[in-house]
Amino acid sequence: MNHHLSQLHPYPFEKLNKLFSDIQPVDLPLIPLSIGEPKHPAPQIVIDSLSQNFKHLSTYPSSKGLPELREAIANWLKQRFHLNTISADAEVLPVSGTREAIFSFVQAVINREDNPYVVMPNPFYQIYEGATILAGGTPYFINCTAENGYLGDFDAVPAEVWQKTTLLFICTPGNPTGATFSKEQLQKLIQLSDQYNFTIASDECYSELWFEQAPVGLLEACADMGRNDYKNCVVFHSLSKRSNLPGMRSGFVAGDAALLAPYLQYRTYHGAAMPVQHQIASIVAWNDETHVEENRKQYRQKFDLFQNELSHLLPLQKPDAGFYYWLKVDNDEKFARKLLKEANIKVLPGRYLSRETAHGNPGENHVRMALVADIQQCEEVIKRLKNIL
Repeated sequence: MNHHLSQLHPYPFEKLNKLFSDIQPVDLPLIPLSIGEPKHPAPQIVIDSLSQNFKHLSTYPSSKGLPELREAIANWLKQRFHLNTISADAEVLPVSGTREAIFSFVQAVINREDNPYVVMPNPFYQIYEGATILAGGTPYFINCTAENGYLGDFDAVPAEVWQKTTLLFICTPGNPTGATFSKEQLQKLIQLSDQYNFTIASDECYSELWFEQAPVGLLEACADMGRNDYKNCVVFHSLSKRSNLPGMRSGFVAGDAALLAPYLQYRTYHGAAMPVQHQIASIVAWNDETHVEENRKQYRQKFDLFQNELSHLLPLQKPDAGFYYWLKVDNDEKFARKLLKEANIKVLPGRYLSRETAHGNPGENHVRMALVADIQQCEEVIKRLKNIL
């Protein structure tokens, strides 16, 4: 077996199961707020498209994806992020969900003989770290704390680290913090990328779940600089959160054609092409904004409800975007155990999403609470929390 497998941490939900193994919850229906799995209904237009295209079950999909899907994605990117131009043929690549794509992109980008760093936020989406370790790279964590706006202090990274960096991961809006980068902050990172010649991979899967203002994207920051080749920059987007379609496994990677061409060759061997019927349904989803706005309205309603009903009991800080509360507590594991035992509500201790560093564990004594349940369940969550808090 690949000896790097032994270096992987247990996934956060394995740790959560162990934490809860001895608890007998109160006799109430379980409400899981620990996992970011959207529970809003899938768009009917997508369901209809899938049901009309089962004939493609007997069709092999291509790794590059349907030209019509790449064109739909390119058009969406241009409209959403005010791009001057983007090539549907060379700068857009459909993928089977961004989890798969993030993992495989790291394998394609890293040259293990260089033993490079992959710089990433802390706390973070665990695939960044796991993909790095299995590709032969070394994770370098930037702690995201309240003091730095949950975005990390990039100026504190030593020059010798940047010199050995192949890839920088950013997540905007952040998982779990919901923090977003400004255009100026993104452009500063692009300039840093030019100085040290590393790739920036921006995970933007939560970009459409915003409250007041649509978050800026990495390609948008490039376009604003006149950098229309998106050199060393790629973004990851998904229909999972935007369109409540986590089970369809549909997303895309877009950006620098010089990176996507060899990555496409890797994917051809990797064999992770999206089924044709899913591609056709994805075209329908990317072409429609009505269901996305309705989705945003539901999340706004839920966050407003929590703020109004619980802010006197919990230090709730509404995120810039996304569907997570990143909640400061006295002890994250004890708090999670209390909620399960006394209210049968699952939340995730923040320390499971982050790593210990010389400056501490930035996830410790926080919990991630995903407001993915419908409004009725959220009202029930509020009722139970009031009872025990």
